[in-house]
Amino acid sequence: MSTDLHFTRNIGIMAHIDAGKTSLTERVLFYTGESHRIGEVDDGSTVMDWMVQEQERGITITSAATTCNWRDHRINVIDTPGHVDFTIEVERSLRVLDGAVAVFTAVEGVQSQSETVWRQADRYKVPRIAFINKMDRIGADFLVAVETLRERLGANPIPFQLPIGASETFRGVIDLVRMEQLIWTDTNNSGRDFERSPIDAAYLPEAQAARDIIIDALSQEDEGILEAFVEERPITPEQLVQAARKATIAQRIVPVFCGAAVRNKGVQPLIDAVIDYLPSPLDLPDTVGRDPTNESKTLSRKASEEAPFCALAFKIMSDPFVGTLTYLRVYSGRLEVSAVALNPRTGKRERIGRILQMRANKREDLQVATAGTIVAVPGLRQVATGDTLCDQKHPIVLESMTIPEPVISMAIEPMTKADEEKLGAALTKLAEEDPTFRVQFDKESGQTVISGMGELHLEIIKDRLDREFKVSSQVGRPQVAYRETITAETTHESAFRRMAAGKMQSASIRLQLSPAESGAGNSVKERISGGIIPRDMVHAAVQGAKETLDRGVLAGFPMVDVRCEILEGTFFEGESTDVAFRVAASMAVQQCAESARPVLLEPIMRVEISAPEEYTGAVLGDLAGRRGLVDRRESRGGLQVVGAEVPLASMFGYATDLRSATQGRASFTMQFEKYADVPASVSQEIIRRYRGY
Repeated sequence: MSTDLHFTRNIGIMAHIDAGKTSLTERVLFYTGESHRIGEVDDGSTVMDWMVQEQERGITITSAATTCNWRDHRINVIDTPGHVDFTIEVERSLRVLDGAVAVFTAVEGVQSQSETVWRQADRYKVPRIAFINKMDRIGADFLVAVETLRERLGANPIPFQLPIGASETFRGVIDLVRMEQLIWTDTNNSGRDFERSPIDAAYLPEAQAARDIIIDALSQEDEGILEAFVEERPITPEQLVQAARKATIAQRIVPVFCGAAVRNKGVQPLIDAVIDYLPSPLDLPDTVGRDPTNESKTLSRKASEEAPFCALAFKIMSDPFVGTLTYLRVYSGRLEVSAVALNPRTGKRERIGRILQMRANKREDLQVATAGTIVAVPGLRQVATGDTLCDQKHPIVLESMTIPEPVISMAIEPMTKADEEKLGAALTKLAEEDPTFRVQFDKESGQTVISGMGELHLEIIKDRLDREFKVSSQVGRPQVAYRETITAETTHESAFRRMAAGKMQSASIRLQLSPAESGAGNSVKERISGGIIPRDMVHAAVQGAKETLDRGVLAGFPMVDVRCEILEGTFFEGESTDVAFRVAASMAVQQCAESARPVLLEPIMRVEISAPEEYTGAVLGDLAGRRGLVDRRESRGGLQVVGAEVPLASMFGYATDLRSATQGRASFTMQFEKYADVPASVSQEIIRRYRGY
């Protein structure tokens, strides 16, 4: 196996829940010789879904990394979850991958979570190819599924294959680049054997028309193809592959392939496509970061062993055998066992004791990790998700990743006194692994509150506490993570004057609060002229304002999207202290917020329900009762698909209610969409409940 980076592919498999990502990955491992049997999601025997919770539920919870070989290339594969509750796993995987395979079903096409993962890939500029899976299902329609990529994702999908048959008649694919058909013929259904042959006459006109679309798209990428097309000369498969690779890496096209992973059809050509069209680390621009000693200075690193070492820690995981595992994507240089790397965020040095090549939950020791590789390092003490590790002499900070805020919370407490200390340690470890899982202690109620991305997310946390950490606990009813904001601009001056410890403490602050754009977050700036007030006291005022914005004036929820400007202050010689300025700023923020027309915000979820026609009325009526706003209805594969925006507070227990209303024949997906104002009547009830009167 060559170690040349030209022969390396770092890819992820991403999709909506139940599109067949893990089934596809299991076939990739089988055909590349990495595993000796095909694992099945339904019977809990998959290599990639190795957690007990994954095998029991038949879903992917944590992204699993593995390595396989194909056509003398090394392919590092990460299988990501499809459920929105575990979207951070997709986020951090896409941050470090060079390319991705987006999986869609031939019946539904693009679904709600498909849009989310596609946007995540757009954010990190990840080139991708598409695989239309489940061509064997009733209602499968390849071209309609491809069209949903164009309509709902704004992509430029170009079919590089056409299916031969659909649903129960699906038996192979037409390769439009080489103009041949591939028919799966093996009797033992392993999918290893298939026949290549000229295209049947019945399919030839459609295949030729589809190939012309490829040529037309690629003629804009390659002058040789354009000239051959104009002069009506033959265009070789090699020319098309070279031009398509260039266009895919530039994200101008998305090559589309098809198959039925669970029936072992169409997987090998897809692995070929990963090699042919997705980039190696050398095909991408140099990695860019900033100088930790000068944030305005931009630095870059080439994907080369000769360049200074730098890597991004994209995942932290607790391993029962080796302790804490830190997953690293090495962007440049070499990382050797016993080497020392710098973490610029903490300024601490980390010694590398072992380097592991991960194969799902199995591992293999390496002596060195080079540019372009994805490895795990056990025992790093002070490294968090998103941290950079680099050469001590050439420090650099790489761009981290976007981490969504939790939308649901619940109280948790140990069952016994013996579990109390164990619970705190276990929650800390889980929070280190998962940046979307938060733990905090509520001083007023005396409760430990855990927050996450959804009911399933917190259910898995509770299950892991029981099984992995042997901690017995009980949880309260889920609580919505409300927020507060202001809708008007106000200015207020507050003076603090109080005797403390036999000394008068005095300060005065005038500040202004104004609404910021939605999603902008809070900002606190000071405009106090230099020299009037000592800088340490100005900093104390800024800190006091920031702390006060963390607790709103309506029901005590954190305030968001508020712009605070400290305009001026009064310094009293011999009486002013940093504590006085902190308190004065806090009072001014609170008084401003009370008069700035504060409003309560609630998380709104994007919900998509698929149900048989006869249950559409029941579904719509139920959504109306949950304050849902239906904004999309369409027929898809014999089902009615309803899209709506619904407050999270109304969605608890929805899975059970939907099953009851549709005799178990409907399904739904849900993901966070935005924060929006709570209606006044509902807002008053929430405020009363949380204020305790």
